[in-house]
Amino acid sequence: MTAILGITNKTVPFSAFNEGKAGEIFAEVRRSGSRIVMNGSKTEGVIVPMDEYELMTMDRDDVRLIAIADERMSHFDMSKTLSEEEFYKDFGITQEMIDAMPEVELE
Repeated sequence: MTAILGITNKTVPFSAFNEGKAGEIFAEVRRSGSRIVMNGSKTEGVIVPMDEYELMTMDRDDVRLIAIADERMSHFDMSKTLSEEEFYKDFGITQEMIDAMPEVELE
């Protein structure tokens, strides 16, 4: 029963937008989190704070990138890799060139 009450407190009637209450609704979303927009008994959509949306988007992108990496690794053949020394030789890179490069900070 508590879960149902929690969901009910998170709903917004679609008609509230037609009544000029959009500003109030978005302020409440910023204060208290996402809201479910209902049109009668039908769910029309969900309004989420921007930071929550960005997290969901990053999670989705992470899952997509992991799937791509898994697919690529399924075809990985260690015998086709180059050692560091072979790589440097093939691409004409010397230790002096590496030593002369400025430090790079990765985040």
